[in-house]
Amino acid sequence: MTLLMVIAVVVLVAVSVYLLTSYELKSVAMGVFLLSHAANIGILAMSGQPMLLTGKGEPTRLSAPPIIGVSADPMVDPLPQALILTAIVISFATTAFLLTILVVTHRRTATLLVDELARIDRPAPPVATTIDA
Repeated sequence: MTLLMVIAVVVLVAVSVYLLTSYELKSVAMGVFLLSHAANIGILAMSGQPMLLTGKGEPTRLSAPPIIGVSADPMVDPLPQALILTAIVISFATTAFLLTILVVTHRRTATLLVDELARIDRPAPPVATTIDA
């Protein structure tokens, strides 16, 4: 199972890097989204298995949840779940901000191609005027 998650992380990172090097801003945004998902799955893969293994590699029983007052069985580590929850919140905020930038850019320039956006003339900064009283 861990090998499957590692393969999924590698594929997601490879696809996200490919999308981040694209010429269209929609693809760049999709690469950022996929990279955040790859990070979440990577944290989950590093958190370990919630099963105890015997010497033969066969699972015997599930680890106990991290609740005060339970038996002395080994507990599941709650830190990876907390890190993933934090990463989800941060990626949601980043996604919302990036989509807002995409919409504003498309409304102002009518294009999302990086090459065309580089050629567009930027507006001149406002000239400071003094009011004589």
